Amino acid sequence: MIQYHVSFANPLTFYLQVQMQLAVPANEVAPLELQLPAWRPGRYEIQNFGQKIQRVEAFDAATSEPLPLRKLTKDRWQVADAAGRTVRVQYNFYAHQMDAGGSWLDETQLYLNGIQCFMYAEGRRTEECQLMLTLPEGWQIACGMKQVGPNVLAAASFDVLVDSPLIASPTLQHAEYEAGGLPFHVWVQGNEAKPDWDVIVRDFKAFSEEQLRLFGSFPATDYHFLNEILPYKHYHGVEHLNSTVITLGPAEQLMTEELYKEFLGVSCHELFHVWNIKSIRPAEMMPYDYTRENYFRTCFVAEGITTYYGEYLLARANVRTARQYFDELNTVLRKHYDDHGRNNLSVADASMDLWLDGYRPGIPDRKVSVYHKGALVALLLDLHIRRLHNHQRSLDDVMRRLWQEFGQTGIGYTEEDYQHIVTEVVGEDMRWYFEQHIYGTAELETPLDEALRFVGCCLMLQLNGSAAEGRFGFRTVQKNDRTEVTDIYPNSPASRGLTVDDQIVAVNGRRASGNLQSLLSSNQARYELTVFRQDRLTTVVLEPTTERLFWPRITVAKLPEATAAQQASFSQWLNQAF
Repeated sequence: MIQYHVSFANPLTFYLQVQMQLAVPANEVAPLELQLPAWRPGRYEIQNFGQKIQRVEAFDAATSEPLPLRKLTKDRWQVADAAGRTVRVQYNFYAHQMDAGGSWLDETQLYLNGIQCFMYAEGRRTEECQLMLTLPEGWQIACGMKQVGPNVLAAASFDVLVDSPLIASPTLQHAEYEAGGLPFHVWVQGNEAKPDWDVIVRDFKAFSEEQLRLFGSFPATDYHFLNEILPYKHYHGVEHLNSTVITLGPAEQLMTEELYKEFLGVSCHELFHVWNIKSIRPAEMMPYDYTRENYFRTCFVAEGITTYYGEYLLARANVRTARQYFDELNTVLRKHYDDHGRNNLSVADASMDLWLDGYRPGIPDRKVSVYHKGALVALLLDLHIRRLHNHQRSLDDVMRRLWQEFGQTGIGYTEEDYQHIVTEVVGEDMRWYFEQHIYGTAELETPLDEALRFVGCCLMLQLNGSAAEGRFGFRTVQKNDRTEVTDIYPNSPASRGLTVDDQIVAVNGRRASGNLQSLLSSNQARYELTVFRQDRLTTVVLEPTTERLFWPRITVAKLPEATAAQQASFSQWLNQAF
């Protein structure tokens, strides 16, 4: 067994003291090498957690004799003369990152994601681990790992250890419910939050049961929602083996419509991940390689399908209304159509590029979102299957097959496996779907509109009301009294004269200061814009289009003339009356 110990002396410094202790066999020839992960599952980018480690030392645990320690890479160390000894490695870890993938220490709590701070011994990741926490009197622990003693947690392996975050605090709030005969725990950290537990338990139980009905069984024996409800605005969630961490705020607004819908959406999304990515895992991640990029092309399955189901199942479980579901779906549509990278990069290639810049805006119009386009192609596939089989088959059948053939067996799936299952469930050649919408950049509007009509809905196009956006094709942000260009629509009038970061000073001789829209709405044939570009004053002439062609608003709406058959189909899809 490999033992870990975490303590802290002064929480105001944010430093944790971490110890790792393991016995090295006397006949061990190779030197002991210790590796700190460079990334974490759930966020597919190199994060270099070694930046948070201070003062690494190694000792013989029996004698406290220092052992030679050499740093091999940015996150790998070698301990010499370790054979036949019980080795203790100790270091400090800086816990000052409050998001769902981070770690945090202060006088009120310890929130720890072990993936950031625990090393593993090369070749020994599958050994049992034990984590002991030194905590103040009265602190409680919320974690997916089992407590085997006071402040002692047990994990079957290093992978389980670092995929089981914890919150320790004297102010944890807790509720429990049962779904499918299994216990589900909802933990809330933060005194500012005032959860309405009756409402939360009712809604969480409903969407949990809906997911269990979909898959038929659960990958774990229990589940823990670990919620950091913060006093400031925040939104983030990360999936784990039998838990999730969600950071959300502001706390006093938790039960308001605006924040509670986010709470429900991210919670339903993260629970779906227990099947889809934690159990139904790409072959490229079997097992994880924590030292480098784990490239995979199927994040449109892992995140795209999960994004679709995360909101859709809330409506299907009658936790949210159809109108509320459409509001969230319309947000996905807006984000997808706001980004012209959809014309330049396929969603499969965008899966690979998560490791490049997938979580940052990046250069203009380069990439597409695996979350947003992934959700839309999942919707398209679900409705296509339902139309062909009159709701007797659906995307549910694809996910069940993935769960049964790969999740339950512990075998990683490939792109070809996913395509094969989709084709078998659909019962026809699906090359058009994969070539055009997964590996290609074909427009989605026409096939999605056709699919939606099967359930009595359609895509609606509304012209952009903004003169700058709709007629000229540029967006701005107001920074105090400065009007700065932030985005330009490809092949628009603005693209022939303006550039990102231009500061618009005047329009036709009139100063631009919060009044840009009115200055551009005087129905003139040409407009003279005075701009600062790289601190040089220049003049640009723009000629608007006659119509508001750019950044139209695309939304899903019910057909006012929907037939009785379409209305019945809507009810079968969404489990709600039309």
